[in-house]
Amino acid sequence: MAKAKRKFVCQQCGTVTSRWQGQCEDCGEWNSIVEEAAETVFSARHDLQGGGRSITLVGLDSQVELPPRTSTGIAEFDRALGGGIVSGSATLIGGDPGIGKSTLLLQAAARIAARGLSVAYISGEEAADQVRLRAQRLGLGNAPVQLASATSVRDILTTLGDGPPPALLVIDSIQTMHSDLIEGAPGTVSQVRASAQELIKFAKQRGTALILVGHVTKDGSIAGPRVLEHMVDTVLAFEGERSHQYRILRAIKNRFGGTDEIGVFAMVAEGLEEVANPSALFLTHRDETVTGATVFPALEGTRPVLVEIQALVVRLSSGATPRRAVVGWDSGRLAMILAVLEARCGLSFSTAEVYLNVAGGYRLSDPAADLAVAAALISALSERPVPADVVLFGEIALSSEIRPVAHAPLRLREAAKLGFNRALIPASAADGVKGIAVSGFKTLSQLVDQMLGRG
Repeated sequence: MAKAKRKFVCQQCGTVTSRWQGQCEDCGEWNSIVEEAAETVFSARHDLQGGGRSITLVGLDSQVELPPRTSTGIAEFDRALGGGIVSGSATLIGGDPGIGKSTLLLQAAARIAARGLSVAYISGEEAADQVRLRAQRLGLGNAPVQLASATSVRDILTTLGDGPPPALLVIDSIQTMHSDLIEGAPGTVSQVRASAQELIKFAKQRGTALILVGHVTKDGSIAGPRVLEHMVDTVLAFEGERSHQYRILRAIKNRFGGTDEIGVFAMVAEGLEEVANPSALFLTHRDETVTGATVFPALEGTRPVLVEIQALVVRLSSGATPRRAVVGWDSGRLAMILAVLEARCGLSFSTAEVYLNVAGGYRLSDPAADLAVAAALISALSERPVPADVVLFGEIALSSEIRPVAHAPLRLREAAKLGFNRALIPASAADGVKGIAVSGFKTLSQLVDQMLGRG
């Protein structure tokens, strides 16, 4: 019998090598390569063109009914999922430690169980008594949720297979699960893959909605290679800073709905509370106008969220190298906006320190924020405040052209609903919305001239 070959697998990117080494050659991570048992390889001498069963092929135009959904009882959670939990689906939710993943799932499980549906909550990290104590703190102690503390996938599936399948199965977390069919410690690539595969197979066959909790790395991405994200139907990211009150549940992948939808929550003493008006979290209520502050209507999926962008420009009298610090936005994009303001608009930031912050701990990736950032910088440099009833959005090109952005009417309607009276936007999108006056600009120079009172 041939001797099994040794195999070493990187726990970050999944690269397979024949020997151990301190650093992975593909992803560059240190001490991430672990020896794993060699998998059984099907012999290439077998002919796969016969001996199988025929499969049914259907046309693309076949009628398909929309999958039935079960509401979690939490509107913001349902919004991120696309309308609710689909029976037989597998959902992966990841987030930083202590961000509120277990709290959210326990609240959702309790509300689903309160409607008479069977719910099983399996914790591999905490004892059942610890989960029960948390439920009591949240006021959910009387919810008919079935709790267990286990890490063996075989034990879990054997127990659930004895009776009617639950409507919802929560596994907290998949990195603690262990399959005795695979050698290796829990959390390794092979164990996570094998455990998830068995749990997903059970969910598909029995019609149980499965939710897996996943650990994340220091940069916020789900730990391990993306094989787990490919296996599930929906991937949700639970974001937010532990020092801030808000939490955002963001859909990254959704086979049953749209992506980039978000649910917004606030962490309170009773657990996670839904936020019907997210803009209230990210807007600063000022009694008087302040230089360097602008309001930008960001778009998360189909939901506009108004956030405040704050800039501070400090002149340096010495010959020290000026500093640029950014919180909540891309530092490279800030450098580009500063370059356009200097090269195209005649403003000098070379002898000044620049600080940029998105209020409330919000993180922006929308290029439509360019115009609001530029206006905040101009206001801070010139010490001329932007009126408090104005919103701005638009993408800035290197030629200083202000380019149109997606869903301008939706952004304007949200701003008008919250009491803003004027909007400074790209000229090509200046059709306007009832209730808000619109001023269009073709280039950034035109905005600079208006703000500084030139010509």
